[in-house]
Amino acid sequence: MEELFKCPVCESSSLSTSFTARDHFLTQEYFLIAKCKSCGFLFTNPRPEPSELSRYYQSDEYLSHSATKKNFLGSIYSLLRIVAIRRKYKLITKFKTKGKILDIGCGSGEFLNYFKHRDWETLGIEPAEKPREFATNKYGLSVFQEDQLNFFEPQTFDVITMWHVLEHISALDERIIQVKKLLNKDGLLIVAIPNSQSWDAKHYKEYWAAWDVPRHLYHFTKLSFSNFANRHHLKIHKTYPMKFDSYYVSLLSEKYKTGKTNFVAALINGFVSNISAKFNSGNYSSLIFLLKK
Repeated sequence: MEELFKCPVCESSSLSTSFTARDHFLTQEYFLIAKCKSCGFLFTNPRPEPSELSRYYQSDEYLSHSATKKNFLGSIYSLLRIVAIRRKYKLITKFKTKGKILDIGCGSGEFLNYFKHRDWETLGIEPAEKPREFATNKYGLSVFQEDQLNFFEPQTFDVITMWHVLEHISALDERIIQVKKLLNKDGLLIVAIPNSQSWDAKHYKEYWAAWDVPRHLYHFTKLSFSNFANRHHLKIHKTYPMKFDSYYVSLLSEKYKTGKTNFVAALINGFVSNISAKFNSGNYSSLIFLLKK
């Protein structure tokens, strides 16, 4: 196990244990969530060594890496993904109508394929072999392993996206430095993350599906992400909600909490979470940050 002795956001060494979370998805192991006494940031600590993390993704049910509809939940995810991709395209083209886009953690490539068919130049990074091969063979995309980030030319990309990826990255500072280097002077960095200050996080507590330990190493809030971006001299240009996430996360959280798939409770709690966020400083279940140098 790897233990951090400094906060990944503010680098304070004043840390405490906040609570224990369970890997409900795969191993049923328990992991500690540490809290920085200085800035309040939450992170999984200790966590598996980087070389060991891959085994926590080795499941056919890991939906972000699956392009097939293997069950009802998978079908829901696939349908929501289609809607989400269209919304992401609409969001990005408000600011950039054409260009070169890099999607880090591109999975099986549906997002990039959508952009490819709209005359964008697309490249992807995906550490997992099966989805990387699927994206390459099915859609003809150029998708690479993570070490390719070291070989791209500086200021290459107009848009770089990380959709629910940053919370998985072991070397957090190094990745942001890499990405910032690759972004054009007027480029756009898009980061989507779960929000541990959302209503659904507070409601489900240790059963909240978006803790997703140990795959999620960091548990951001609006404030902690803003502090992290500021430390790397990145400006938050806009912030948007991912309203569908509250329903999907609530559906998983209900299953983790009760052992049953309760669609009614998930719909109600997802709705309540979104309404609460509307009147609570925009603390939606997941947030999209648009950043610039």
